[in-house]
This record gives sequence, C-alpha cells and structure tokens, in this order.
Amino acid sequence: MNSSLPLEPLQNATPRVVKMRVYQFWDQLSIYLPVLLMGLLALASYWLLRATPIPETPPEERELSHEPDYYMQRFSVKVFDANGRIMSEVFGAEGRHYPDTDMLEIDKARIRKYSPEGQLTTATAHRVTSNGDSTEFILEGDAIVIRQAGKNAAGKRLPRLEFHGEYLRVLTKWDILSSDQPVLLIRDNDQMRADSLFYRGDRQSAVLKGRVQVQMQPR
Repeated sequence: MNSSLPLEPLQNATPRVVKMRVYQFWDQLSIYLPVLLMGLLALASYWLLRATPIPETPPEERELSHEPDYYMQRFSVKVFDANGRIMSEVFGAEGRHYPDTDMLEIDKARIRKYSPEGQLTTATAHRVTSNGDSTEFILEGDAIVIRQAGKNAAGKRLPRLEFHGEYLRVLTKWDILSSDQPVLLIRDNDQMRADSLFYRGDRQSAVLKGRVQVQMQPR
C-alpha cells in the first residue's frame, strides 16, 4: 500500500483518497482476521466445556459379603397352584437370607409338601438350608422326612416312608434323598440302618452302604 498519502481529514479527502483508505483498512484487518477467528473459536470451545456436564463416575460394584440381607421371625410361607390348592408350606422360628450364595437358612423348620396326586411329605430339622429356586434342601440336626402312604399317578400303592438322621439332603426336582452320614429308613413296618443312603422316589429304589442292618416284618 502507498504510505505517502497525506493524512488529511476524511471529510476533506477526495473519493480516490477515501477509496484508498478503505482498501488500507481492509488490508490491515485481513492480517488480524485469522487471529480474531481463532480467539472466537477458543472462547466458544471454553464455553461449551463449561456448559457440558461432567459425566458421573459409575459407582464401583460392591462385592457381596456373607452377611444376611434380611431376616424373618416366626414366619409361615404358603404356595398355591392355579386352582387354589396348597402345594407347600414352610414354618420357621427364624430365617436368614445370604445374598452372596442366594441361600436361605431356617431354624426349627417344618415343611409340608403335596404331590400332584395329593400325597403329603413333611420334613423337620433344627436347621434347614435351601437354595434360591427351592430345588435343594439340606436338613441338619434331628432331621426327619416322612412321606405318607398313597398312590402314584398309575394308581399303584406307595408305602409310608420315614428317613431319620443328623444330615439329609433333598433334591425336589429329581425326587432324590441322600445322606453321607448314618441314617434310618422305615418302610411301612420294616427298618433299615446304614452309614449312607441314596434314595430315588421316581424309581422306588434305595441304595444303602456301610454297616447295613435290616429288620423285616413278616407279611
């Protein structure tokens, strides 16, 4: 640009001088325009960062401890089928649920369960432990399971059965009762003692091991 132009007042300048002054102004402005734009972008970015909320840090998942998350005292729980008939009932002096294993412990428990044919099975023990879906029961301390006499779906007579021991394990889904400790099995009037037992209700069969004693009553 020509810097030798006289600095006369703009209102007294000729049109040519005014035009040159305008060109000179835009020429100087074009030099600083990128800097101004960068500054505006920086301010806009800063404003966006201030306006954008900081995402919350997700809380760390706590490891479940073997501590009860709820208690029940002197309780009774009943389960009914779609027709309103009772299927099972559980009584207990105290119950504790452990979230890490999803196990339920019941003190001084009494359990009643009806088969589809109406045959009643009862169980009592000083302590009963059940899993989350109630397919496994561990009975400890003066454990007794009694299945009343009845008939199966085919009409065949089922004898009265009693199981006595300090430890009994019941799998309801497969109708299995077992124990790795001394047990007494009473079938009608017959008595059988053994160091261990594996019984399958669907097959009406019992396997006794160890020191086995059998007392059969004459038919």
